[in-house]
Amino acid sequence: MPRRVLQGTVVSDKGDKTIIVLVERRVMHPVYKKFIRQSKKYAAHDEANRFKTGDVVSIVECRPISKRKRWEVVIESAAVSGAA
Repeated sequence: MPRRVLQGTVVSDKGDKTIIVLVERRVMHPVYKKFIRQSKKYAAHDEANRFKTGDVVSIVECRPISKRKRWEVVIESAAVSGAA
């Protein structure tokens, strides 16, 4: 089964080797048929502590690293966001 990949913005980099990523998605309301934004925060593993608040990153599913961390930052997205 393929691993899920999500894109979001780093909102916290306070933890050691951990960042908090806010992922927003647009879904249609079932009754009002209007697009609304839903957001969720994910704790992701950042081995080198290279990402800071405000960076746009891609995260991918991985094995459980701790109680809350089940995601890790994709290294390929670092080169893309760093060049922009």
